[in-house]
Amino acid sequence: MHGECDICNTNERKYRCKTCYIHYCSVTCYKKHQEQPCVAPKPDPAPETASTQEDCVTKKILLFSTVDTVPAEKLELLGQSESLKNLLYNPHLRQLLTEIDSARDGMNAIKVAMMEPLFVEFADECLRLVEPEVDETRDDLNELVFTNRQHRR
Repeated sequence: MHGECDICNTNERKYRCKTCYIHYCSVTCYKKHQEQPCVAPKPDPAPETASTQEDCVTKKILLFSTVDTVPAEKLELLGQSESLKNLLYNPHLRQLLTEIDSARDGMNAIKVAMMEPLFVEFADECLRLVEPEVDETRDDLNELVFTNRQHRR
């Protein structure tokens, strides 16, 4: 930590107020700071525009892209999908996604989640948006399997 306490201006600052981010050095200075109402700093008045968001997406550089790397344009489709948004209203699905995200063994967590029909529906919708050509191939394959079963009977 560098700099002096913003309250007493003598000691080295050690702490920071969670509300207004002013720096202080001790309990005494903290109590002195709390004698007056604490106000959070105002956010930057310039709202983020769509072009700024696009710039952030295009500036992100992938160091190690693989065959499975999804292009940013396709990932944006996920955020625009009304069907995905509707699925995410379900608290059970959100809980599953949180558990997968925080799991130590992510692949095992996904295998467990794939037992839940709701998660399978979510995953299928994501894949349908990101890889529509694979979804069409899967439909063709399902139709072929169904037709073969009909011929055997």
